Amino acid sequence: MPSRRELIEMTPDEIAAYLLEQKRMIVVSNGPHGLPHPMPMNYGLDETGRVLMTTFAKSQKVKNLERDPRASLLVESGMRYDEMKAVILYCDAEIVREPDAVRALMLQITADVALTSAKSVEMDDQIRASIAKRVVIRFTPFRTISWDHGKLGGAY
Repeated sequence: MPSRRELIEMTPDEIAAYLLEQKRMIVVSNGPHGLPHPMPMNYGLDETGRVLMTTFAKSQKVKNLERDPRASLLVESGMRYDEMKAVILYCDAEIVREPDAVRALMLQITADVALTSAKSVEMDDQIRASIAKRVVIRFTPFRTISWDHGKLGGAY
């Protein structure tokens, strides 16, 4: 008989589908004084399922990840107990700084398409200036925890 934990755990395919349908996650890096530094961020996934997000190169997240490249990522949804779903990803982070690579990776973050798609020459200049100040953080998960209380069928 499976444990209740096993009953609510998502399969790898369910996790992938869930991450694709969500838009925002909480990124938790290790702050300068040893305390967690949680920040909500839009994200995308690359072709291998790694998490991509963009931020300014001078942000606290980047400083934290330069010091300690480990992070926890949390995506959660649901208002009632029987709707609650979540995925926690424990990851190693890589900071991508090269402007052409940053622009290409930003195209995989749905919320950032407007930052990479010019509609005029002036906008293209503005986009290049913004991208020059940005990095993409690529998170590679090494451990995943998930739950979907909807799998309990209302029996708690």
